[in-house]
Amino acid sequence: MQTFTIRELRERSGDLSREAEEGRLSLVTRHGQPLFVSVPFTDDLLHLGVHVALAVNLFKTGELTTGRAAKVARMSLPQFLAFLSAQGIAVVDYDPVELAQENAAFDAVE
Repeated sequence: MQTFTIRELRERSGDLSREAEEGRLSLVTRHGQPLFVSVPFTDDLLHLGVHVALAVNLFKTGELTTGRAAKVARMSLPQFLAFLSAQGIAVVDYDPVELAQENAAFDAVE
């Protein structure tokens, strides 16, 4: 997520627009404190609502855990996990090497 200061908006409004056009959220700060989040206007936003679209986006970019994203989406954790799964969004992101080690450990038990 790109961060902009309120002062930078005059000179960098094009950058903020490009971030939105590419579907990315941006954070605008004043005196180092969050002021607002720029949320791209997408079909997901219209269809799912701002809370769910924001939660999914922040989860997919790694900004929020599933638990925190579920709270933003105003869902229970099981509901949010089921929603992500139904959308084809992976809820677990294993490093390929770590996954191979886990599988090898399971194979060794047999």
